[in-house]
Amino acid sequence: MSLQAPEFFAELCLPFHDSTVVGNTYYAVPVPGAPLRLRITFTGTIYADTYGGLRLAVVHPDRGEIDAVALSFVDHGTFHRRDEANNTSANTKQHGTFDKYHRPGQPPWEGAVTTGLRDAIEQYTAVWFPGAWTASAPSRAAGRTAHKAPAPPVARSGARAR
Repeated sequence: MSLQAPEFFAELCLPFHDSTVVGNTYYAVPVPGAPLRLRITFTGTIYADTYGGLRLAVVHPDRGEIDAVALSFVDHGTFHRRDEANNTSANTKQHGTFDKYHRPGQPPWEGAVTTGLRDAIEQYTAVWFPGAWTASAPSRAAGRTAHKAPAPPVARSGARAR
């Protein structure tokens, strides 16, 4: 079954216009005209077809991989809500991970909150690609996991508050 990688990377709302997903890997040119590229892949776990995070790599066309970092789903709270709601123990294969099997009509990463991952990707890429996020950063409210709650109405009463 498919990981639905294009939808996962779309959920991250990365601001890089010159990007594509090939298979389960995201490729981008964060700074137009610059030689450095960004590659993001899913990191496997010791269990077959189970993924525990993302691996970001800065790649030069001639020199190859220059730097890389692994971002775990556990460290960035990606599946914290899901695991808490399902009472998933930290000692299980399902804790903080997803696999390629999923319910029909749902992505395999159902329940993911990508805000922490997105922030970590922004911090990492700011070092290697300065200004790439400020040039065309999309609104965070565009993601499925972002919700803007309306402010409660202000009610005035004649009674004194304690």
